Amino acid sequence: MITSEKKFKELSEILQKGDSVLIAGAVELLRDEHPFIGAIGLLTECYDNSENIPLRKSIEGFMNDLKDQAATEEIINEVRKPWKDDTISMLISSCWQSGLNYSDYLFDFVEVFLKGDYVTAIECLTVIEEYAHEMTPEKIKEITKYITESQHPFQDEKKALKLEMITILNRLE
Repeated sequence: MITSEKKFKELSEILQKGDSVLIAGAVELLRDEHPFIGAIGLLTECYDNSENIPLRKSIEGFMNDLKDQAATEEIINEVRKPWKDDTISMLISSCWQSGLNYSDYLFDFVEVFLKGDYVTAIECLTVIEEYAHEMTPEKIKEITKYITESQHPFQDEKKALKLEMITILNRLE
């Protein structure tokens, strides 16, 4: 990812105008450029604040198609923020759909798995299952213990996901 204050400012101004046609066009232009630092944060904020379905789909498609490994850190930084549940779910979904390697951030996905809603937990489970084989046995035990001892309340359907997560991790030990 590159640093470009000019591109950041231009995108920020387009997003602030709120014109969904202009925003969708800017998102399409981003696909043809080398990603710049801050673009993911701006797009995430736009997604979180918008109810416009086509606009949200455009941003979601962009996130799913990211191919720059350097973008993973910025995506995870956005995942850590207190966005709406559907925004977090979109970000997590983009992690496994993009094909980028998120193995260094598995603990972040466990955190979101524990705190997030059911749909987000499923997305987290998908990412964790994808990269869990890259964890050391010690890390697997640490994460399994963390999940098992978690004090987060779970609804019945999320309890089943928790058990599935533990089963997946135990198979890797």
